[in-house]
Amino acid sequence: MAADSSADDTEPGSVAVGHRFAAALREAGLSVIAEIKRRSPSRGALNADADAADLASEYKAGGAACLSVLTERERFGGAPEDLQAAKAVTGLPVLRKDFLRTLDDVRDSHAMGADAMLVILADIDPADLPPMQELALSLGVDVLTEVRDEAELETAVDLGAYMIAINQRDNPESTKFTVDYDKAVRVSRSFAAIDESILLIAASGIGVPGGTSMRAIAEAGYDAALIGEALVVADDPPALLRDLLADAEHD
Repeated sequence: MAADSSADDTEPGSVAVGHRFAAALREAGLSVIAEIKRRSPSRGALNADADAADLASEYKAGGAACLSVLTERERFGGAPEDLQAAKAVTGLPVLRKDFLRTLDDVRDSHAMGADAMLVILADIDPADLPPMQELALSLGVDVLTEVRDEAELETAVDLGAYMIAINQRDNPESTKFTVDYDKAVRVSRSFAAIDESILLIAASGIGVPGGTSMRAIAEAGYDAALIGEALVVADDPPALLRDLLADAEHD
């Protein structure tokens, strides 16, 4: 995969190259995007007193390639200052992983210093994705497009998404915690028809007891895994991260 992260513009139908966040995931092997959040709509409090800068430093020590930060206070106990602190102390690219739907959300993400932002395809009119991505790239912000099944994956590719997360949860906004631990592997069977330059990320249910293993994610052909709860509640996040990365490299 190309490592050039300088391109801002793409021709219709081509795959965008992206910026810092995407470039960090274009390294060899399976990368980890480590998430910082204090609570979730389904689980409630996870690590209510977590210090974003301290947790980010632990993630970097464990080998995380990028960070994911929830900045919404009501549902996740976050704040923009968490994203800024995590980025300042580690220098790692940071994803703003909130429910973002508008061009104003793109501008706000850039203003708070995010290197990337999440857009959930099911939460927007699909026709809004290209202009959101165009504006984001012009500001130096990558867009991670989240899908939940093969049909949405195909739609995202057709719309020009170049960094796509397959979320194993059915509805991240729901207070009911429902994860299909086989979904990421199942959806990966569609990858052969996708441009190999598109970055593919597995999210939710990875590394938790009884969940999806990093080895399975690696063997399925993903470029990265976004891991939240398992790390947020871990007694020793760096050690767990190292174990997860080692599992991905196991022959």
